[in-house]
Amino acid sequence: MKTIKVRFIEFVSYFFILLFCYAGISKIMEFENFQIQISESPLLSAYAGFLPFGIIILELIIAGLLCYRKTRSTGLIGSFILMLIFTGYIFFIIHTTENLPCSCGGILEKMNWTQHLYFNIGCVVLSVIALGLNLRYSRPAE
Repeated sequence: MKTIKVRFIEFVSYFFILLFCYAGISKIMEFENFQIQISESPLLSAYAGFLPFGIIILELIIAGLLCYRKTRSTGLIGSFILMLIFTGYIFFIIHTTENLPCSCGGILEKMNWTQHLYFNIGCVVLSVIALGLNLRYSRPAE
């Protein structure tokens, strides 16, 4: 049973590595568009100068942390916090703003806001489960 749980942790870690690398690289490739979309957000416009850089860097750092067993718990905590913030932002946007473009990048940009909210809630749940299992079953390499 332990092996299944450890494999689940690895699967979730690889999922977030792919997600954050894909999203970060998509944002880099469409950086001007990403910056414009952030500046159009009523909640984020005041931070449009540095926030796009911060989000990309944070996504890539978290992806890097998830690559190694020694830093996986930190990466899963980062994944949880980042996805929780993104989920809260999407919830806010759904309830306060109309016709705001998604600034996620790549294929994630094709989702509508409600689909994106459900996707993010699923990611938050996955990160909590994987973090709990990782704290219990994984041992850092010595």
